[in-house]
Amino acid sequence: MAASLDGVRVLDFTRVLAGPYCTMLLGDLGADVLKVESPLGDETRAWGPPWAGEGADRESAYYLSVNRNKRSMTLNLKQPEARSIAQQLAAQSHIVLENFKPGQMAKFDLDYEALKRLNPALVYVSITGYGQTGPYSDRPGYDHIIQAMSGLMSITGPSDGEGYKVGVALVDVLSGLFALSGLLAALRHAERTGEGQHLDIALMDAQLSALVNVASAAVVSSKTPARYGNAHSTIVPYQNFRAADKPFALAVGNDGQYRALCSLLERPDLATDVRFSSNPVRVINRAALVAELGAIFGTQSADYWVDLCLSVGIPAGSVQTVTQALADENTRARNLIRETELPNGETLKMVASPFLPNTPDAVRYPPPQLGQHTAEILSERLNFSAEDITRLRETGVV
Repeated sequence: MAASLDGVRVLDFTRVLAGPYCTMLLGDLGADVLKVESPLGDETRAWGPPWAGEGADRESAYYLSVNRNKRSMTLNLKQPEARSIAQQLAAQSHIVLENFKPGQMAKFDLDYEALKRLNPALVYVSITGYGQTGPYSDRPGYDHIIQAMSGLMSITGPSDGEGYKVGVALVDVLSGLFALSGLLAALRHAERTGEGQHLDIALMDAQLSALVNVASAAVVSSKTPARYGNAHSTIVPYQNFRAADKPFALAVGNDGQYRALCSLLERPDLATDVRFSSNPVRVINRAALVAELGAIFGTQSADYWVDLCLSVGIPAGSVQTVTQALADENTRARNLIRETELPNGETLKMVASPFLPNTPDAVRYPPPQLGQHTAEILSERLNFSAEDITRLRETGVV
């Protein structure tokens, strides 16, 4: 069966994380993704250690994480002939993505207004820190800065002290997902009407939207949300607890689950106590209830409590390291870890897209080496001869 996006052509001018994550997912779904890099390459190629490969074949684990199912070509967009090649490729494409600072693609004659004249049905996606308009539009956009400015950092970490950033570049990942969902809708519109669109995806916008209930609470109450560490702002008990040996996570999402927990712990009085009988009063009396539960949970191992809670349908889980989670039996059963072969023959393990857990060819191509497919693309798409390509290399166009 053909992949969902089989036949869709993507021209990808993005680098680092948000854009490459989006285009990797497009490639996972079957799109033909051309990763256009400067002769220096995507800077994440050098963001190591750790590395895979050695010498000229060495690539960072960071770069490898978001660049499978793509072909790489180099273009020096400072040269007019390179810009002409990019325009010709865009005219043949369904989707173009870029994450240059606002205005830079216009200087290359590769902005949406220029390309839609060549391809009216083109879906064009710009990903920046703060959007194409607004007082911050000229600022560089980095995940860490957006985590700070969006308020995410203010609600992450211990309840006292400084806020923490999330341990992965979550803003970039969320922005890539917003870009993916938006461009798929725009692609459907273009297929029906022949009319393309320009999507303006801002990291700041994406993260503010992703604050969901926390942002809603701030808007509704006009109060600044507090930081709760591993606890939940409006559900109790919903946090980590220290067992006799290590912590575990407990998520009691409703009053029925809470009563079941009290029964399990042989503490029916905690269910009938007026301070704890419903979630709103448990939130008010959080400290007292957490102290009661903490004393009980400290008497047995974390595995004991997790198994006991799960036996009656109360959500609970162990606090695992990333390595433990990747090796978890459920991860193996879902077939999320795949192997592919790098151009140098080395085997690379990758985490497959979650919407393709059982698709045999979820990893069709390994992450490409810099410019690996330049000649192939120029020949296949634009009918350049070997002599033409040699000339382009000699003059620094590619």
